[in-house]
Amino acid sequence: MRTRNITIACVATLALIMGSQTPMSAQEDSLRKEKRMAWFAEAKLGIFIHWGIYAVKGVSESWSFYNNYLPHEEYMKQAEGFTASKYAPETWAKLIKESGARYTVITTKHHDGVALWDTQAGNLSVVKSTPAARDVLAPFVKAVRRQGLKVGFYYSLLDWSHPDYPNKTKTETRYKDDPERWARFVRFNFAQLKELNKKWKPDLFWFDGDWEQSAEAWNAKGIVDMLRSSNPNVIINSRIQGYGDYATPEQGVPVTRPADKYWELCMTMNDSWGYQPTDQNYKTPQMLLRTFVDCLSMGGNLLLGIGPREDGSIPDEQVAILKAFGRWIDKHKEAVYETRAGIPSEHFQGYTTLNPAGDILYLYIPYRPNGPLEIKGLMNKVHRVWVVGNGAILPFKVHNKNYWNDVPGNLYIDVPEQVLDENITVIALLLDGPIRLYRGAGQVITIN
Repeated sequence: MRTRNITIACVATLALIMGSQTPMSAQEDSLRKEKRMAWFAEAKLGIFIHWGIYAVKGVSESWSFYNNYLPHEEYMKQAEGFTASKYAPETWAKLIKESGARYTVITTKHHDGVALWDTQAGNLSVVKSTPAARDVLAPFVKAVRRQGLKVGFYYSLLDWSHPDYPNKTKTETRYKDDPERWARFVRFNFAQLKELNKKWKPDLFWFDGDWEQSAEAWNAKGIVDMLRSSNPNVIINSRIQGYGDYATPEQGVPVTRPADKYWELCMTMNDSWGYQPTDQNYKTPQMLLRTFVDCLSMGGNLLLGIGPREDGSIPDEQVAILKAFGRWIDKHKEAVYETRAGIPSEHFQGYTTLNPAGDILYLYIPYRPNGPLEIKGLMNKVHRVWVVGNGAILPFKVHNKNYWNDVPGNLYIDVPEQVLDENITVIALLLDGPIRLYRGAGQVITIN
């Protein structure tokens, strides 16, 4: 059920609340976006934290009542068991820093409507509704910034617990065609977002739940204008009906490079976002690191999820994965942060990136090579080849280069066993200038 029709009458009122903005040119807007996205493009790894009352029983966050797996009343009773008794935000922040991540995103409020901060816009929060009885967001933001990391706030635009939100579960709705009631809900959203933005000025807002209403109904443009009126460099994800800065594919790695210049894959470590003790289907560090370099090769970021228990402790399996990322990234950081998308896959059987100047090509090897590595169509002269994080210089040679045409030969690189990384080996090639690739279909001999 959509509420686009019932909200048209209140859009003008909301525009008056927001005030007018002088429109900027497309070029100005593009330059501002490029400036605010600079840190995001270099960050590469973020940690996504789903923490809320759903961790008490270890059920699916919000969806468990929406899909009628358990009654809403029973789901909300979990608030009685949310204690945050072992919550140590400094420990969280240090672990995120150790993982090699440059930013983190935390669920300030999921679809169930339970806020992690002391919101004055409603009574549903861990401060007013749980034994934790305190704002758990404030110390987290402080700890994260102390570690020099960027802070992102997940915020659900929809709120299945709010009495003025029309949708309640998959099979129930509270009302239809009630513009006054919908306008109250939109004002509620604006009030909470103003609180978050004014108090903490996050570096990023990660919206979710936009699919149930239209851009006009949410007043998506008004939300973005309001946030940027006092926090001009804030980055906003794509889930706000066309007003975001970057794309957010979920769980499935894109097969081809996304059209968006900026994008981020959000992915769980097992099959669940929040803490679910019955879900032990964890991916191995090798699987997740391979996904990470896959994202790097296509110019994107990875937002890797963790789900703390209700008491604030993080499961050992998740800690181990974050530490594995930290070990690998620390060793290979030159081939992580300041990189851009690599070369087309036809040229190399694996993942690749380039440095900003385009004259260093990085090869990521998540397997044990059966013979030398091969690169096709590289027109540059190669000055040197070495193992990143190891320093070993590797021998290489070119075969199949004929004097009678301009088709480059095949470059072969020997990679001895003793230089291989336990997870993913990274090989760097220093070129004689920005990379040049032959993209043709070869030539027929006409002289010999």
